[in-house]
Amino acid sequence: MLFCPASRERAVAKARESGADMVILDLEDAVAEDDKASARDAAVEAVAQDWPMPVGIRANGIGHGCHAVDVAAITASMADFLVLPLVNEADSLASIAAKSDIPVAAMVETARGVVNVGAIAEVAAMLIVGTNDLAADLRLPAGRGRGSMDYALQRVVLAARARGIAAYDGVCNVIDAPEQIAHEASEAHRLGFDGKTLIHPNHIAPVRDAFAPSEADVERARRVVALADQPGGAINFEGEMVEAMHIASAKRLLERAGVGESG
Repeated sequence: MLFCPASRERAVAKARESGADMVILDLEDAVAEDDKASARDAAVEAVAQDWPMPVGIRANGIGHGCHAVDVAAITASMADFLVLPLVNEADSLASIAAKSDIPVAAMVETARGVVNVGAIAEVAAMLIVGTNDLAADLRLPAGRGRGSMDYALQRVVLAARARGIAAYDGVCNVIDAPEQIAHEASEAHRLGFDGKTLIHPNHIAPVRDAFAPSEADVERARRVVALADQPGGAINFEGEMVEAMHIASAKRLLERAGVGESG
């Protein structure tokens, strides 16, 4: 999920050709205050064009002077979804979602947002973690890694799974550090996220590699799925106990990998 400043025409053009799974045209953090209005117009114009992937627009948050105008413009546009930053409680999101004909994604970026994420997930179309703001709100020391946020991140994933919606990890701030982005993406996958938000097209390949099932994973999943027609409950599979839940997980892995259940 690639963030792109809506105020930068060249960046928007690159995002369209980037091969990302989704793009978010940003009106918030990546846009200077003096450029907010022109960025909004540019974003609305951009989403009216053909895109090879779903494209959404991130509005300025509640309390910002541009918030109401942003939301009105986005909901009237051809955007596939609206992203609302700094969602702290469900009510603020519900009032927007009730008036919108497009899905509204909630960004969880504060301690209050994490505490209330279960209720937020009830009205959100998807959850996106804003790890930079969250780390600042939690007063975490800089340069110590993201391990201190694991509990908060896992709560977001739990809320998403309980509601049956997708959850996306926050961005990696370092542009030219493929090992760091790959490590963060691997950690996000370990925690159960569906994907990761990005700030640069260079991050797409290492993130996709981190989330993609390996050939060994795919082959094992195929062998597990082959047991689906066997009667009974638990089945001995290569020395491990396999039940219906494991077969369902294997089928999801094959679907995510875009391959069939046989060869």
